[in-house]
Amino acid sequence: MGGSNFIMLIFLIALQFLDPCFALPLCTDSRAPFTPKAKLEFCSYNGTSCCDNADDLRLKKQFDSMNVSDSDCASLLKSILCARCDQFSAELFRVDSIPRPVPVLCNSTTSANSTQSSQATNNFCSKIWTTCQNVSVLNSPFSGSLQGKAGAPIVSNSTKLTDVWQSQKDFCDAFGGASDDESVCFNGEPVTLNSTGIPSPPSGMCLEKIGNGSYLNMVPHPDGSNRAFFSNQQGKIWLATIPNEDSGGTLEFDESNPFLDLTDEVHFDTQFGMMGIAFHPKFSENGRFFASFNCDKAKWPECGGRCACNSDVNCDPSKLGNDNGAQPCQYQTVIAEFTVNGSASQPSKATKAKPSEVRRIFTMGLPFTAHHGGQILFGPRDGYLYFMMGDGGGSGDPYNFSQNKKSLLGKVMRLDIDSSPSDTEVSRLGLWGNYSIPKDNPYTIDADLQKEIWALGLRNPWRCSFDSARPSYFMCADVGQDQYEEVDVITKYGNYGWRAYEGPYVYAPRTSPGGNTSVNSIRPIFPVMGYNHSDVNTNEGSASITGGYFSRSMADPCMYGRYLFADLYAGAIWAGTENPISSGNFTSNKINFTCASDSPLECTFSPGSSFPALSYIFSFGEDNKKNLYLLTNSGVYRIVHPSRCKYTCAKEKDTKVASPSPVSSPPSKANRLRGPYKSLLALLSLLCLLLVNFV
Repeated sequence: MGGSNFIMLIFLIALQFLDPCFALPLCTDSRAPFTPKAKLEFCSYNGTSCCDNADDLRLKKQFDSMNVSDSDCASLLKSILCARCDQFSAELFRVDSIPRPVPVLCNSTTSANSTQSSQATNNFCSKIWTTCQNVSVLNSPFSGSLQGKAGAPIVSNSTKLTDVWQSQKDFCDAFGGASDDESVCFNGEPVTLNSTGIPSPPSGMCLEKIGNGSYLNMVPHPDGSNRAFFSNQQGKIWLATIPNEDSGGTLEFDESNPFLDLTDEVHFDTQFGMMGIAFHPKFSENGRFFASFNCDKAKWPECGGRCACNSDVNCDPSKLGNDNGAQPCQYQTVIAEFTVNGSASQPSKATKAKPSEVRRIFTMGLPFTAHHGGQILFGPRDGYLYFMMGDGGGSGDPYNFSQNKKSLLGKVMRLDIDSSPSDTEVSRLGLWGNYSIPKDNPYTIDADLQKEIWALGLRNPWRCSFDSARPSYFMCADVGQDQYEEVDVITKYGNYGWRAYEGPYVYAPRTSPGGNTSVNSIRPIFPVMGYNHSDVNTNEGSASITGGYFSRSMADPCMYGRYLFADLYAGAIWAGTENPISSGNFTSNKINFTCASDSPLECTFSPGSSFPALSYIFSFGEDNKKNLYLLTNSGVYRIVHPSRCKYTCAKEKDTKVASPSPVSSPPSKANRLRGPYKSLLALLSLLCLLLVNFV
């Protein structure tokens, strides 16, 4: 192996263990920034901010209590307090998830951050020390140290920096941060990011067909191997082995011997079935996994649950009428827990699951026969279960469930399935099943919210994912009504507008027996990407978005870092590009794609077209190597090297090295490398220098 290829291999392996910093605009409480209704009078943050006028007033009172006599120091301290209003305040005030009393002060005089604007190259931390070191400051935010940094006491009544910190170095070791890694730092001004210009979209995307089945879900095996679980809408789950690219192989599994068969319990129809599967983060130890599906209480006694149309949300089921012949809440949405068969000490080796439920996590009756989402995902950082739920159906969400804070329809929910509540808690909290509520759910911000709710204002979220490189990027595609299909970055307490808005457009419902929500009464978070129905041509006469993933595979290096999504009916695929990086600002381009001539399974093409006939694009999938897949009505397709389809990607020749083999079991949390990039990258740089000289 050549020296450059070996270096690239080392780098790719290292990437799997990085816990990267991120700079997605988020407030310190993990909410998205917003535009205040009135200009802030104290803090000079105009436009998007993390402060409203009440926050601004509190910061002014805090500043006044400091009683700073020196005007130059006072100006600097005011800017530090007002950094709470910065749209990147979550990043500025946290290092390795440890809350900070002050933002990370820029402490680098070398080169500009590749992410942050070049204005951060001044040494702002040094400026604070030089200007304020001998100034008396009451209630100083600098009076305590940061958990053992520089050896200063945790609490101090001192009023001067020199009373606590022996030198500028000690002070800046505690409160400073370099501006030459992937994080942001504070230099006295609102954070801005470098724009490098929007790169040209890839020339095309190459696919190979490796399976003929039609699936809604693909989940990589938690043991890190080249196996994955596939589930279909009818209610079966299979465990399959994924072939290596260029091997000519196809998915290996026994179709007649599923991992789990729930077809007797699952109600299958156009918008019903098994909607989601999720495997516990510690599945390799405990064998626990979860299925989200729909059932018919008229056919299965264990299906029954409380109706989502109820007196708490001012909805009377008797007035809903029949929907496609079904009675209100005849059909239910269910999350159930299962476990594997086999040795308790080695659940990863199990090839079958026990067919009976371990416990029922959640059951809720559906008012109509559409828009009930159903995907479930475990959060990569917090380990909680996220449950995506649509507005329940009915044209234009007539009962306004999505904006109703007492309804779980049209929401993203966040559940703790590792803690079982008591019967008293279930009754007192009005829970819909056997789970607990994470203590930092948004009900702590808004008492009117049902405690399960993480985000609201969605019509029918269809396929969400966490970015494997930046877990703060929680992306959901939300299906539109008549005009617009959208992609949203989901944040804590985010309101995505439906039905006051459809995407960026104000929406006027045809009927509204459930009342209306004024556009001026909410702070909607608008889509970061999407498309109008007029942008696509479909045989169905409508459009329906399918969410995907950020590409983190080097199989197509020109696609790396872009977010892929598609239209269910049109067979069209888009790639979203963020610029500046970590800004949350995206542009999207429709991508050409075709099938490799040496695809393991032959691809069918529409007459006179170079595009493979995918039929419906139901979902995307990702394996343990971060390769991406399309789950379609015509089969399973993998994204492969663009040169196999004669697409040009200048980066491909530099990255064609052996892919790191999947590990036999995932590394434990304690063994994962954490913190900023720079320490590990410095080590890698040194290693690379050695390799250049000796390989």
